[in-house]
Amino acid sequence: MTENPITTYIGNFIDELSLTGVTEAVICPGSRSTPLAILAAAHPDINVHVHVDERSAGYFALGIAKAKREPVALICTSGTAAANFYPAVVEAHYSRIPLIVLTADRPHELREVGAPQAIDQQFLFGNFVKYFTDSALPDAHPDMLAYIRSVASRAAGEASRAPNGPVHINFPLREPLMPNLDADPFQRTERGRHVSVSNATAAADQKELEAVMALIRGTEEGVIVCGELPNEEAKRDILSLAEMTGYPILADPLSNLRNGTHSKKSVIAAFDSLLRDEELKASLMPKLVIRFGPMPVSKPLFQLLKQNPEIGQIVVDPDGGWRDPTQRSSWMMHCSEREFAEAAAASICEKRAGRWLEKWQFADSRFRHHLGNLEAEDLTFEGNVYRNLQHIIPEKSSLFVGNSMPIRDADTFFENQDRPFRIFANRGANGIDGVVSTALGVYAATKEPVTLVIGDLSFYHDLNGLLVTKTLDIPLTVVLVNNDGGGIFSFLPQSAEERYFEQLFGTPTGLEFEHAAKLYGGRYVCPESSAEFADAYLSSVNRRGLDIIEVKTRRETRVELHRRLLDTVLYEIRKEWPF
Repeated sequence: MTENPITTYIGNFIDELSLTGVTEAVICPGSRSTPLAILAAAHPDINVHVHVDERSAGYFALGIAKAKREPVALICTSGTAAANFYPAVVEAHYSRIPLIVLTADRPHELREVGAPQAIDQQFLFGNFVKYFTDSALPDAHPDMLAYIRSVASRAAGEASRAPNGPVHINFPLREPLMPNLDADPFQRTERGRHVSVSNATAAADQKELEAVMALIRGTEEGVIVCGELPNEEAKRDILSLAEMTGYPILADPLSNLRNGTHSKKSVIAAFDSLLRDEELKASLMPKLVIRFGPMPVSKPLFQLLKQNPEIGQIVVDPDGGWRDPTQRSSWMMHCSEREFAEAAAASICEKRAGRWLEKWQFADSRFRHHLGNLEAEDLTFEGNVYRNLQHIIPEKSSLFVGNSMPIRDADTFFENQDRPFRIFANRGANGIDGVVSTALGVYAATKEPVTLVIGDLSFYHDLNGLLVTKTLDIPLTVVLVNNDGGGIFSFLPQSAEERYFEQLFGTPTGLEFEHAAKLYGGRYVCPESSAEFADAYLSSVNRRGLDIIEVKTRRETRVELHRRLLDTVLYEIRKEWPF
């Protein structure tokens, strides 16, 4: 035994994490977590990010893991520090993002005896983590070093096993807490990684797959629905499937099928608006739906699938989950996008091309044509913010879209683009908290420009997250759409209750966000025209530091203008409808 077993024990754990492929760690300062923090920082293969706010830190780590699709370590001290990770852990669970949460704790003799900064951390995150263990106390015995390396491998393996998700390891640590860095704290053996974990991909039952392929062969009026997609390979496979079946792809913004250099002849971006019109919806009603990824943000699409049980629904989920909020799906296919697409190609034999796809293509192109003919200068209407922004986002950059109205406006107003950029959002739990920090985490993972489009209440929720733009020198352009309150509620039945609406739902704050820019050392501008907006955005997006571009909109006229605009466009499409 050494005099300081904490060094060898925690060092072996951190080293094994590195051997599993963990390269990023987000650390919140604290005393009890000293050995975890110092040894993570001392490891040559782990990149450390320090964040002083645990709630924001959790989302920052989530953003890194979301962009890299790799496990990220998240470290904090004991007590309520760990509880502040909770919202990010929930989001990671529902978004299938791999996080390895490492919480320091008091040793067992100091639990439930009134010791300071000691809470019950056993199963703190409940069912939102895939794996939890309360580790043994540090011990340098060879058997214990093998044990703690096994814990690290298992944690990384569980986080990466489909469906991806968060895991939690709680470390009871007894003083003294300082590790001894003069010795070799990592003690890697000749064989390297202690134990490798193999994660297999689910494969479809062949009889079920053949039955589904027969259904596709016999159904011309089908559509492919795409929510958020995990990788480029999945996109290619789905595009290939559309090519063979002749089915249009109803592409959520987070599918990233609307933007990029790939062919978009089958990609329908305006489906949310088209399905709001009863006449067009009747003409475009599918008989079969093949869905990839989580349910898109579109409410009209959800209602179509929910209210028409005669539509056959096939959900393809390589992670073996159960993503069916409509409760109308007929087939859950637990296989990869590639296996499904290749089976369809072999089954159909020759490509389809018919009036069914032409209907969708016509409606989509005419929607964009007529929308483009409408004036986009008035920035007090929020839709015009997105109509202008979509054309000036840099190539090879990331756009992070806030929840509530921003993601819905992106769905409505973002058309197909040939420029390659990626769109992200937190659509697991759909919360408005932690959005700033997740966007900053995306930059930490990609080192490419990040634009954050966010509403005023969501921005207020995570102002603390802006600190790392200074401390970690992270550039961020924030397009702040400020309607002074909860804009989404104006679209809901609650808006009819005038007596209580502003107090309970509108919730105006009257905040002056120029002061937030000053607090965090950023630049601030409030453009009043599309030209001013474009100038401000293009001058900010490729430079260091924080830029806040605040667009002040009118919540009280938003709903009327939005509906009038869509009604005008849909009326023109109905007049031209040739089918």
